Amino acid sequence: MLDNLALGFATATTVSNLLYCFLGTFLGTFIGVLPGLGPLAAVAMLLPVSFYLPPETALVMLAGVYYGAEYGGSIASILLNIPGTPSSSITCLDGYPMAREGRAGVALLVTALASFFGGVFGILVIAALAPLLADFALLLEPADYFAVMLLGLVAASVVSSSGTLRGVMMVTLGVLLGTIGVDVNSGATRFTGGVQDLRDGINLVVVAMGLFGVSEAMFSARGASASYATEKVSWQRFLPMRGEWLRCLGPALRGSLIGSFFGTLPGTGQTVASSIGYAVEKRVSPNRANFGKGAIEGVVVPESANNAAAQTAFIPTLTLGIPGSTTMALMIGALMIHGVTPGPRLISDHPALFWGLIVSFLFGNLFLLVLNIPLIGIWVRLLRIPHYFLYPTIVVLISIGVYSLDHSLFDVWAMLGFGLLGYGLRLYRYEPAPLLIGFILGPMMEEYLRRAMLLSRGDPMIFLQRPGSAVMIAISVLLLVLTALPGLKRLVKSIG
Repeated sequence: MLDNLALGFATATTVSNLLYCFLGTFLGTFIGVLPGLGPLAAVAMLLPVSFYLPPETALVMLAGVYYGAEYGGSIASILLNIPGTPSSSITCLDGYPMAREGRAGVALLVTALASFFGGVFGILVIAALAPLLADFALLLEPADYFAVMLLGLVAASVVSSSGTLRGVMMVTLGVLLGTIGVDVNSGATRFTGGVQDLRDGINLVVVAMGLFGVSEAMFSARGASASYATEKVSWQRFLPMRGEWLRCLGPALRGSLIGSFFGTLPGTGQTVASSIGYAVEKRVSPNRANFGKGAIEGVVVPESANNAAAQTAFIPTLTLGIPGSTTMALMIGALMIHGVTPGPRLISDHPALFWGLIVSFLFGNLFLLVLNIPLIGIWVRLLRIPHYFLYPTIVVLISIGVYSLDHSLFDVWAMLGFGLLGYGLRLYRYEPAPLLIGFILGPMMEEYLRRAMLLSRGDPMIFLQRPGSAVMIAISVLLLVLTALPGLKRLVKSIG
């Protein structure tokens, strides 16, 4: 292990690799902050640049872009309630209320520190357990993946600030929206209404930007002209209170553990890690009553889980050749263009590339910390812009970002439609975050369900015969029962 890390340090600390690592994290953060863009867009924009670099340098830069954009999405989530990434929608639940209370600087500082903690934790997990975790991931079958995603959907319902029943309704609606398009198995079109633009389904960015970005602009522009920022932007106002420092340690560790585990599972990643981490913390935290109202733990957990999962997501990508997300698929494409085939032999055939990349994660996270803590004051000052100037500008930027995906005006109109839907949901106190999580996990869940049923020849007992899937399903049922129990008790008392 020490020899491998020494090789990694020798590779990562070259001038060119450090320079491109810094450049990647800076550009990734900058693109991630912009509404309508995220890590996929950031990596796609800079992918052509990597073709002219050595394989190690190219991957170091693209990895920096990736987790830099993940962090940038959290900034937009806290300040504007616009998640730059799907996993950042969990950060909105408590980060945005903190900003409205005049504690945006505290939320951003905690986000930077929790992201750094989770990222370093994930790096240590990769360095120590990459071969073992890769072997463990190979043991999982479609039934296990289905059960993991079911747990993610249940967790998204449970953490909804509008209540479990409404959370279940939103998750179900998200799953239904995810089925729109061509069925990959039969080739039949589903729920398109004859609209050709819906044959490929609805783009995730369209849904996320409409539900959060446009609806937030509409909701906040109803006569509000004042900002939520404090009058003075000083370093003292960025520091959490003395008791909050200790309250952050446990959530950061639990979030990092959960994120490291789910990051190694192909097809789950940051969104599942963040939602499950938030659900677990909401159950075990003594401050659970304040979750959804600006609890600092509600920012620490999803951010540490998100960044730990972002690091460990490279384990299945590099050691198995299985991308856990579209962004990871771009990483695989970049590797193959350079003649490097990801898979079980990558560590032995290209040790300098693998361990150099792992060590570069440490420098990248340090660069993020050094870059963003001094910039907190600049980010907070965004809130001083009057809303009647800020939010129309955001809508224009979102529209440009959505149009740039496929150069489709239909996507822009669909984004505006989801904005109206999100506005209506907020008026009637429905939380849109579970809808987005259901939209993301629903199609993957359906795919693994079909695979499991094909392998078992239609026997549904396969989900209870596999120990892993049985445990996950039992936890899902237990979460629902524990959440519904207080309501059932009140119902019994009212009837009695």
